[in-house]
Amino acid sequence: MPARLTLSSGLATLALALAIPATALADGAERLTRMLEPLNTYSADFEQQILDGSGQRLQQTEGHMWLSRPGKFRWEVKAPYEQIVVSDGDEVTLYDPDLEQATIQPLDERITHTPALLLSGSANELTDSYEVKSSQQGTAETFTLEPKASDTLFESLRLTFYSEQLAALEMTDSTGQRTAIAFDNAEQNGNIDDQRYRFEVPEGTDVIRQTR
Repeated sequence: MPARLTLSSGLATLALALAIPATALADGAERLTRMLEPLNTYSADFEQQILDGSGQRLQQTEGHMWLSRPGKFRWEVKAPYEQIVVSDGDEVTLYDPDLEQATIQPLDERITHTPALLLSGSANELTDSYEVKSSQQGTAETFTLEPKASDTLFESLRLTFYSEQLAALEMTDSTGQRTAIAFDNAEQNGNIDDQRYRFEVPEGTDVIRQTR
């Protein structure tokens, strides 16, 4: 997946009232499932960064995202350039207005292993596909997921919740490059019109349709 389509951002620093050492939680997969299962819809502003293996920032973008489980997702990058990724539950459309190009492909297993789209899937499927470890520090809980399969797009994924609300995620690929996403102004289980997940390709756009 091109760097412009990688989902990422920097984690905001929270001042915790009590500095409690992180402790491992034995039932990480069960705990993550309990936290994700009630999440039917989610929308938030995001700030994303791509960092190389040494931590140097390669790219920073911002925008807004919406998801409705299962399988529906819309990710809009607003700055510094516009880009849209939309899943209607059957297909994923990646639209780049600068290039006047749209790529449409089936929502298959490999695509759902991207961090944005896996959040819109089943929590049970998520924990079936990944080894899950967790730690807690004050009101922050972090879950580290490592894929059980070898053909995924990343080596590990970290989900961070504050007071049981999803606040950030970070993905690391096999080269050590990190894609980090921080969410703000989040709304969980609000009403999202299903039209949000239907994308009408603008006239004159070059359409590339991929099959399984």
